[in-house]
Amino acid sequence: MTIPFFADEKLARRIENNDAYFGVQSAVIVTRMFPDIGAAAEPFGGGYGVFTGVRSPLTQALGLGMNGPVTEAELVRLEEFYLRRGSSARIEFCPHAHPSLLRLLGKREYRLEGCSNLLVRPVKIDSPQLPRESGVSVQRCLGNEAELWARTVADGFSESIGASRENLEVLISLEQRRNTTAVLAWVDGAPAGGGALATHDNIGVVYGASTLSRFRRKGVQSEIIRSLVSFAAQAECEFVYSLTAPGSTSQHNLERQDFRVGYTRFLTGKDLS
Repeated sequence: MTIPFFADEKLARRIENNDAYFGVQSAVIVTRMFPDIGAAAEPFGGGYGVFTGVRSPLTQALGLGMNGPVTEAELVRLEEFYLRRGSSARIEFCPHAHPSLLRLLGKREYRLEGCSNLLVRPVKIDSPQLPRESGVSVQRCLGNEAELWARTVADGFSESIGASRENLEVLISLEQRRNTTAVLAWVDGAPAGGGALATHDNIGVVYGASTLSRFRRKGVQSEIIRSLVSFAAQAECEFVYSLTAPGSTSQHNLERQDFRVGYTRFLTGKDLS
């Protein structure tokens, strides 16, 4: 099915502002649940710098340049924000960001660290009729399953984020975030994968959709995605999006369910030590 809309600058601004909002909410919840981490979030350049631990994958700036020009003074303040917390400065930005941001990143010697594809789909379209995977059951997490969910997701992404206690605590906080639905996939009574949907301003984001290595190629991630899109429909979201490594199995599974690449995000970093 053809996706009936185009990921233009207006849509990108909604998505990027939404992601910055979720980043701030994550810092607030980490602060409440795990005060020793010293989580914080502050506005910079039309977006926010987020800190949830030195090694946390959520420690980065989001939404910069999406609401107008970025000045060098704002970028200096952002670097000081991370320097005070013993962290390098990491900025993930959208190609629709104001050109001033890209010029400043070059001037201040930021290095390109990676990129990810942002895939998006409207919620109110007919989903492709993919066969359901027998033996895979996806269920909403119970109140006492936050740590099980966090460990399952972390182990599913073990190559990229690892299962350190700090990262587990950050993931536990995400499961507790407002307007979030976390799910676990089960195979033969064992947890096989997990994922979550967070909603805000009629937008949903699918994240953490991972599968334990021994359960891969069984359709676990596809069932997780299918379930989370269904929850997005129940929440009356206009559209839902997700981030993946370019050309990954996750991207393939999302595209099978009518997600399409809206744009590519770039991650830059600068060592401040």
